[in-house]
Amino acid sequence: MPPAQSSHTPKPLRHVIRISQLAYMACAFLLFAVSFPIFGWPVAFSWLLILPIIAVYLVARLRTTVSPDGLEVRSTFSKRTLAWDDVKGFRFPKRSWARAELTDGTEVTLPAVSFVRLPEIAIASGGRITDPYASAAEAFAAKEAEEEEAAAQSDEESEVESDIADNGQDQPEEKRH
Repeated sequence: MPPAQSSHTPKPLRHVIRISQLAYMACAFLLFAVSFPIFGWPVAFSWLLILPIIAVYLVARLRTTVSPDGLEVRSTFSKRTLAWDDVKGFRFPKRSWARAELTDGTEVTLPAVSFVRLPEIAIASGGRITDPYASAAEAFAAKEAEEEEAAAQSDEESEVESDIADNGQDQPEEKRH
């Protein structure tokens, strides 16, 4: 049984990934755009008011929560919890949200998750997902260190060669053969 939470024990890391809050501004613009036909002919176009309401609902509803226990996916009308044991991997299609590939062969769309959010998922997953950016940064740093070491080694070799050449020129000509 885990210990009870107190002010001294860290809370489990949960990270909520949602659609940007700027999307609400787009909903306001949509309301402004549909207002012209509504004011022009209210009887025919009053149904257009539902479009900004649906847009606000979607922005508020769609999200993916990442925790050490798994993923919680909230879509338009449903909520699904996925344990890490059920997730085989992730797929990042072009111009679309990420998809979690499950061990049973199905896929689940992860709302608001893109490849850019992968470092956040890596941290919140408790190490179950690797961060490709961190791996690339480590590889770049290792390559730079290797190049610096090779440059330092070649500098030492050139100094030794120049010392040998200098020693050979300092000797009188009759001793050089």
